[in-house]
Amino acid sequence: MPGDTAPADPQPAGTRGTLRAAGFGAAAAVCAVVVVVLGVTNPPRDEGVSTDRLGPDTGESVAAYLDRARDSLTGADDGNRWALVSFTDYQPPAVLPGLLRDVRVSQVLYQVPLPRVATPPASVQVPAGPATLLRSGADAAWQLADRRRYVADGTRGAQVLDVSIARLRAGCACSPGVVVHASLPQLGDLAGRPGIRAVQALPADAVAERFAVAPLLPDSPDPVAPRPDDGPVPAG
Repeated sequence: MPGDTAPADPQPAGTRGTLRAAGFGAAAAVCAVVVVVLGVTNPPRDEGVSTDRLGPDTGESVAAYLDRARDSLTGADDGNRWALVSFTDYQPPAVLPGLLRDVRVSQVLYQVPLPRVATPPASVQVPAGPATLLRSGADAAWQLADRRRYVADGTRGAQVLDVSIARLRAGCACSPGVVVHASLPQLGDLAGRPGIRAVQALPADAVAERFAVAPLLPDSPDPVAPRPDDGPVPAG
């Protein structure tokens, strides 16, 4: 009829597929550009790498470490620093409040001493207050008990964990030291107290939980080395 417009011929299926693929390709290219731009304008956050460490190095002589720890307490700033306090003898939780008194303790370190047996270390984070120090040995036992679930019965590792857990629950003298947060004058005073073998402070810009800790064990070999592990494991 006059005035009628004939309907447009439908596009072949092959043409439609080609156009659709081209559209997808263009969209993908746009997305890729957006991702690149976002990567440039919002680069991944640098988590940083810390090399701060408290405690003697493997192979370091005890005398050299004690000198290094003493030197770390020099300075004129009055801000608080993170520091490792190493005891002359392994200490039980019961004596820690009196030994450390007004110093803020952050972590209590534990490692059950057994002759010629390598025992696992444990580190217990403690809030302020003497009550947390008193129960820190039991908390260390719970840490090792959780680890024990993944160790097969009858193995040497299981025997070492079992005796360590039992002794920690009994309040053994098993702490070689603590990590504290205090000023240089406080740390200097602490270093002179009976029962304290060494106090080593980190630089003032050290960040909490971004440093390694390896205490000077009271029975550490000299020079410092891993504890031998060729002795019999006691029953309890």
